[in-house]
Amino acid sequence: MPSQKSQKIDLNAEYPCPCRRRGRLVPITLTEALGCDRCQNIFVVTEDGQGIEQLPTNSPYKRCWNWNGNQWCVANTHLRESYLPMSLVIIIGLVVFWLPYALGLPLGPSVIPWVILAVLLATLPALMVWLAYRR
Repeated sequence: MPSQKSQKIDLNAEYPCPCRRRGRLVPITLTEALGCDRCQNIFVVTEDGQGIEQLPTNSPYKRCWNWNGNQWCVANTHLRESYLPMSLVIIIGLVVFWLPYALGLPLGPSVIPWVILAVLLATLPALMVWLAYRR
């Protein structure tokens, strides 16, 4: 079983590209950066020297990877992965508890179709954003 501990990045070594396009990361002369020979992405070594960050692209999220000796492991994803569930809980909570009071509807069986409709309409934009930014 391969080690999961991060190893220090050697700027003189070649690594596989973390973007999974079968490219190779090669050092860029006179810089502390690595470039992919296939996808043309440029990566810089993090301050601690144990990971790489993709230089800014059109994505709003900064992507980081750590090298464990055999492959790249995605770093710092725990917060980004919780955006969708967190936003869905907030939207559903607001719709279920706030909507009946805002509309002045009496709490009972007659409010259930309105709540279901509002939940569906509120989660549709969140689903569209999630589909657009997933990779």
